[in-house]
Amino acid sequence: MSEAGKLTDHAEIRKWIEARKGRPARVRATASDGGGILRIDFCQPDQGLEPIDWEEFFDVFEKKGLALLAQESVTGDHVSFPRFVGR
Repeated sequence: MSEAGKLTDHAEIRKWIEARKGRPARVRATASDGGGILRIDFCQPDQGLEPIDWEEFFDVFEKKGLALLAQESVTGDHVSFPRFVGR
């Protein structure tokens, strides 16, 4: 398993997410809370998530001072989901 790295560059983050067939989203119940809690929606759309466009995603990302903690590759059947952390 490789080490996780903090990504803050918008182009790198978008490339990482799209390469894994993810889409920008937020937790639906938190949409009015300063932009909401960001998530990445993979595979089938999750009913608890609200799709948002990349511009809104990165606007919230910057306002909250976040970084994406993402593992570049995994080995075996271990799957590591990315998460948002403070910079």
